[in-house]
Amino acid sequence: MTTSDLRLSARDLACERGGRLVFERLEFGVAAGEALVLTGPNGSGKSSLLRQIAGLLEVARGQIDLAGGDPERGLGEQAHYLGHLDALKPSMSVLETIRFWALYLGGSAAAAEAALDEMALGDLADLPVAYLSAGQRRRVALARLAAVPRPLWLLDEPTVALDQASVGRLRGFMAAHLAGGGIIVAATHLDLGLGSAKSLRLGAEEIA
Repeated sequence: MTTSDLRLSARDLACERGGRLVFERLEFGVAAGEALVLTGPNGSGKSSLLRQIAGLLEVARGQIDLAGGDPERGLGEQAHYLGHLDALKPSMSVLETIRFWALYLGGSAAAAEAALDEMALGDLADLPVAYLSAGQRRRVALARLAAVPRPLWLLDEPTVALDQASVGRLRGFMAAHLAGGGIIVAATHLDLGLGSAKSLRLGAEEIA
């Protein structure tokens, strides 16, 4: 899935939203097996930065690169992006939803069923998404990460609506991704249990 020389970097990055400069002169580098945790007050640009990396928001100035990845694919095609919205169709069942994403992203039905078990959703497989709680919906969205491997995970407040058991499962899931040489960039107000992660505070761009 990844190579040891995989590296995500940004140089002189700037973001504008609605004519307002959100941040500028932003720089960072994250290598294979590393995580970068984005912190900062609301409106400081955490979500905007994730969307820029995913290719969903225009880069006002500067450059974002993923070195060591698949040369035949763009950066966005090598990333899983999990935003505030879970992007689920209410009428589809849990299993149908995960199968759809697995096949759409180049995976298999077998991978979808494995992802179902990974997020402890087996008992909900035939239930329409419309009947799920917020936490269950979040777990379905997170199952996309397991259904099809991608070297880069972009996670915006991934623990929202999750109970303690699900947060623990997510932490183990993230640790396994990093151990396999993946990269995680996550925006959060809570501790994700990534003790060795780098930290970038927006609003006062300092990397620790």
